[in-house]
Amino acid sequence: MSGSPANGIEETHFSALRGQLHEAATVFADGPDALEGILVGMVDDVDRAVREPLEIFPVCHHSPASALAMARRLREKQPKVVYLELCEDMAPLLDELRNCRLPVAVQAFASDVDGFPAEWAPLSVVAPITEASAEYQAIAYALDTPGVELVLVDRSSDHVFQWDGRHGERAPEEEPGGAAGTPEPEAALHGEAVGVEIGDLRPRFAELEEHLLRHGKVRHWSEWWHQYVEVPLGDSDHDAYRQVMFLVGSLFRRLAPGDGDRVRVDEERERYMWTRIREHLVSSGAGPEDCLYVCGAFHAASRVEEFGVAGSGSYSISPRSATTWQHGLIPSSHAAIEAQFGLVPGSVSIAATQWAKNLKRTRVQPYRLAGQDGAKKPRASKKAVAPRKAPAVVPAPPEEASADRLSGFLRRPPVLDTLDEAELLGWSVDIVRAARRSGYLASTADAIAVFETSILLAGMRDRAKPTPYDFQDAAITCIEKDSVPGRRDVRRLVEIMMGGDRIGRVGYDALPPLARDVHDRLAPLELKLQQRGVQRALLDLHSSPELRACSDVLWMLRRLMPHGAARPIMGERKLGERSIQESWDLALGTHQRALIELGYEGVSIEQVLEQRLRRDAYGPRATTAGVLAAVEDATLYLRSRRLADELGHRALEVLAAERTVDGAPEVLRRVRGLLAYYRTGEPVLPPWVESFVKAGYAHYCTLLPTAFTDEDATVGQVAAMLGFLFSMESLALSLGCDRAQLELAVAQSRPTDPERTALLWAAQVQLGALSRAELRERCGELLANPMVVPAYPRYLSGFVHALVPVPGLADVVVEAVSNAFGRLPDPVLLPWLPTLITTLRAGAADLAPLLIREAGRIFPARLAALDTWVPPWREVPETATSVAGPAKAADGASRGAALLFAHPGTLDAVAELLGCDGAWASLDADAAGVPGAALLARHPDTAGAWESLLSGS
Repeated sequence: MSGSPANGIEETHFSALRGQLHEAATVFADGPDALEGILVGMVDDVDRAVREPLEIFPVCHHSPASALAMARRLREKQPKVVYLELCEDMAPLLDELRNCRLPVAVQAFASDVDGFPAEWAPLSVVAPITEASAEYQAIAYALDTPGVELVLVDRSSDHVFQWDGRHGERAPEEEPGGAAGTPEPEAALHGEAVGVEIGDLRPRFAELEEHLLRHGKVRHWSEWWHQYVEVPLGDSDHDAYRQVMFLVGSLFRRLAPGDGDRVRVDEERERYMWTRIREHLVSSGAGPEDCLYVCGAFHAASRVEEFGVAGSGSYSISPRSATTWQHGLIPSSHAAIEAQFGLVPGSVSIAATQWAKNLKRTRVQPYRLAGQDGAKKPRASKKAVAPRKAPAVVPAPPEEASADRLSGFLRRPPVLDTLDEAELLGWSVDIVRAARRSGYLASTADAIAVFETSILLAGMRDRAKPTPYDFQDAAITCIEKDSVPGRRDVRRLVEIMMGGDRIGRVGYDALPPLARDVHDRLAPLELKLQQRGVQRALLDLHSSPELRACSDVLWMLRRLMPHGAARPIMGERKLGERSIQESWDLALGTHQRALIELGYEGVSIEQVLEQRLRRDAYGPRATTAGVLAAVEDATLYLRSRRLADELGHRALEVLAAERTVDGAPEVLRRVRGLLAYYRTGEPVLPPWVESFVKAGYAHYCTLLPTAFTDEDATVGQVAAMLGFLFSMESLALSLGCDRAQLELAVAQSRPTDPERTALLWAAQVQLGALSRAELRERCGELLANPMVVPAYPRYLSGFVHALVPVPGLADVVVEAVSNAFGRLPDPVLLPWLPTLITTLRAGAADLAPLLIREAGRIFPARLAALDTWVPPWREVPETATSVAGPAKAADGASRGAALLFAHPGTLDAVAELLGCDGAWASLDADAAGVPGAALLARHPDTAGAWESLLSGS
């Protein structure tokens, strides 16, 4: 476009403004060349946008001035077609806004991507909508006015990621001093979604923004906009509003930095929108004079060739990818909007307060969707009143519509309104009352100080009246002082007082089928599930069996939704166990967004859970432990034997492909649980379990020698491998495995670490390659060697881990610890104790209860008995008698068969079972001839083995 006027009309209307800017450029830039091109070009941008036959309505994102001007203009013009800068694929959802309480966000969601990098998944695009926004006024007008068509012309959600893969371009505005403050939980309502910015007006030139903030004497951009644009535009007429917004958009566009990617995306959006507008005008036959184009002021000052209904460019829209997009409404909040679009905390709440103030002052009737949640019902009048006919709109002549309103607006000084002083008094009283409730020692004197300080700060900043930001600074200075006694500081109290963080809610009718199904199935609990906050649900499953269906839903929600949405207080669900009473804390209303996004994945929570279990099991990062966890969840929540068997075979495939033992502890725990469940609840083991045990036995036998020397493998992981081998040994051998494979694996292991060495000794004891007496001797040798004593705690840690595969060694571990305390001198023992405690706590904390129980069995229960107590491992065994005959008492009487004659019922039952008949010999005859010990005399080895086993030697 040219930088000079093109006809007489242009020269007449904007010649004065051009002359003033030319003089300013000459004075401040020592020449009119560069600066004049920018300043005059801005006027040309305004002139071009004003003369466009299709009326362009520039807006700013969530601006109450834009919303007020939009409501006023819609009632005046009554357009037949409204073109709106919003993703075109979100159009079917807009009618559902009437079932929601604002603010909410229109969302496009894709969990499975096709055509985009897999690491981008899930894709999410949101467009938040508040009542104090121009886009909501346009939507409400178009949907509730007969004969009006609403057309969304912006790029689709798919093109958002096609054109720009960046997830966010700037961080939220920081607090003074670089402290960003503590974010509110509601700030995460949009998650990681990409926001669609309607009317993003902020300087992209950092030096320009810094210049505006410094000379405007404000701290952040939101305050500058409120002071110098938002408040003055609230009292402007339509033509002045349009020209000012065109001018601001042109300024920021011409002073934008050379960010090629962002500029490219902006121009692509403008070409896209004007192409869609022209296509609709041709297909519908609508005239440009009956249409209204609502877009951001930044795009209204566009210089692309496709600009206008008579644009000359030929733009081709690229096809969408194969990604399947789901659409819905999610709750939003002021904090979420501020966090996503880089606004200062509290700015959207202040904008909502300004919107209410503008409506009260101007008496403009805003548009609101019929049936909107929270809307006031009209009063029923006694007399029927005929509807007022809308006044006919006479279009203004082109010369009058394009008249210069910028000069007057820029020269107009702000006017102090007495109503603002009364409002400031009310704010001062309210903030003192709120501060006292929060624990501050505030008084009436503080309210007066806040009032006076607000006016003082406004005067120091060259403002005609204090803004909410001035009031906030004054309240912090006068009330907060040097400490925060409560949970909220004064800054947050001011934000709450200005309107608070309003949180939207999606109504039942606007929920996806899955969310509605969840609400229907939980209806027997008789709770207000859409209400925010935590609610307690009590389920007596014994007296009310029909509540078991609710229990199943709650457990699945706990598995699928974030922590806190469904939290069990009493009751648990484990394999083979069912609770008879349950207590839950439910916060489904608080986590409504998560529940809605579940609806994008399926039509029921069972379907979503099955899809997620399959995704976890067949994903590229699937592990054996993770697949076994999926098997357990399929059994617990879905009770699907088919899915459990399928995932079980998948676990077998993953196990065969693993080359590390990182998940061995988790594999051992889950396999033991599944085996116990199937053995008690099924007549036979599933085939996949038998195959898994066989494959796991061979797999861990193969990896065992390497794991004993691998530095990356922990002692707990090696112990879990041995635990799997020893606990599954009987089943594996019955299925055809060879025990020699395990013996060879243990024999080939050569650990050098003390912990793994102790673990190897325990494995040798379990296999019979090392006796318990030899193990005790080795422990004694360790204590007797001064060079090894510092490493003795690590040996003990290995012995403790050995309780996983060999729990029968608990007495030996207790003996080893007791010997250390009894034999080591204090100079050695005291420095050694911290190492022992930290080693056991870090590596074997879960096995401590087993040691404590064993120690409780061995040690005396009373303190008085401790002085005379002798440890079992220090008792002198009695001299063994000859095994050739029965033991003799001191008086020479035979005692070997006394127990048999005293209790003959056991042998009688055995004899009857074997079908043997016989009579008992007398005890005297047995003692005389000693016939009962003849078998012992012929085979003494058995008695000798029992003696060594019982004596422990």
